[in-house]
Amino acid sequence: MKLTNQVMLITYADSLGKNLKELKQVLDNYLTDVIGGVHLLPFFPSTGDLGFAPIDYREVDSAFGDWPEIEALGEKYYLMFDFMINHISRQSTYFKDFKEKHEDSAYKEMFIRIHEFFPENRPTQADIDLIYKRKDKAPFQEVTFADGQQELVWNTFGEEQIDLDVTKAVTKQFIQETIADMAAHGCSLIRLDAFAYAIKKLDTNDFFVEPEIWELLDEVRAEAATHQVALLPEIHEHYSIQMKIADHDYYIYDFALPMLTLYSLYSGQTAPLANWLKRSPMKQFTTLDTHDGIGVVDARDLLSPEELSYTSEELYKVGANVKKIYSSESYNNLDIYQINSSYYSALGDDDRSYLLARALQCFAPGIPQVYYVGLLAGKNDIELLEATKEGRNINRHYYDLAEIAEEVQRPVVQQLFELLKFRNRSAAFDLAGSITVETPSATEIVITRKNQTGEVTATLTADCQTKNFSIHENGKLVFEQ
Repeated sequence: MKLTNQVMLITYADSLGKNLKELKQVLDNYLTDVIGGVHLLPFFPSTGDLGFAPIDYREVDSAFGDWPEIEALGEKYYLMFDFMINHISRQSTYFKDFKEKHEDSAYKEMFIRIHEFFPENRPTQADIDLIYKRKDKAPFQEVTFADGQQELVWNTFGEEQIDLDVTKAVTKQFIQETIADMAAHGCSLIRLDAFAYAIKKLDTNDFFVEPEIWELLDEVRAEAATHQVALLPEIHEHYSIQMKIADHDYYIYDFALPMLTLYSLYSGQTAPLANWLKRSPMKQFTTLDTHDGIGVVDARDLLSPEELSYTSEELYKVGANVKKIYSSESYNNLDIYQINSSYYSALGDDDRSYLLARALQCFAPGIPQVYYVGLLAGKNDIELLEATKEGRNINRHYYDLAEIAEEVQRPVVQQLFELLKFRNRSAAFDLAGSITVETPSATEIVITRKNQTGEVTATLTADCQTKNFSIHENGKLVFEQ
């Protein structure tokens, strides 16, 4: 099914029910008209990072189900799959062949060998310091080969995730085959995970290296286009990088919206949010929550340093069971610029604040994505967090069918479903249409969406201090609190 301008659910294959079969039951029983698409987080066999260390993109992890079950989802919902273009599992066929055959491996050029990348007597400490890193040591891993030799390969993320050399012919072929295979199984949108790390170039910080990053993206887009598949490059960084990507006519993520919305709901002040909504592109997916933490760096300069600090501190103060230690090394946090919490708990488990946040998201430019925990207005899962000592697991609760049946009856969830159904069915949210944003007072915001022909208008009128809001379509009240 082709991509449509309808709300997209983000979920793991075993988070709403224990497998793909149960996920489809949940979608069919409760979410008809609530969502139009599904971002199915990595469901391939993997050796770490909840699927983000894929062994083989040609297979579905047998614990979740099989390809026919995914294809069945694709008959009713547009689907997004993850392609970790920067890395693959060290247990993949390609890397195991490299370890076994070393210089005789057909896949040796797929990986970035440190002694080949750097000139003699390098890398120096200055080289390592220059690299944009996700950990406090060189992003290299020592490999012992079957012939007894040892060498270092590039390894940006976890130990299981070995970086790929995307400039080599063998890797380009792997990329082409992977895209073709995803398309054959019903994928209409590919999320390019961690793509900004994929280009490594001597004497750079190896992050979003221009112009080479554009050459990579354009190659991948051209290949995807032959299968009628769109791309969504994923990057958590300063909003200006997202805008650059938008200027090249790619879909982007609005990762700035979560912090801007929190700031407005904590402080009551709407000006920064309004200013952002006025300049955001329509060709994007909006988020409040994802499988990662709430991004802080994404809103830098859209919020002043003082406003950003205020929002972070208020999150720990207002948020339910949100502690700084949960976003620290003690809980295996990889990114100091993210705060681990469900969005509902970030708003103090408060129904009125939460529904207003989702209303603002629905009226923002772009297509809303709603994470599965957020779809059920889920609270922080402290039990899972402590059991795993993994910070991001605070927002990765596993729902069984019985619990889902209870959660969907909560008034806040029922109201959220009605809000999302309205977003899906109203022509006012035409991506070719227009948006106007006004702030009648410091605490108020009025957002008007109009379709391209001007025949349908939807208006959100909200007060971020009182949390009162109403929604009208062509002058008729459709929602209020």
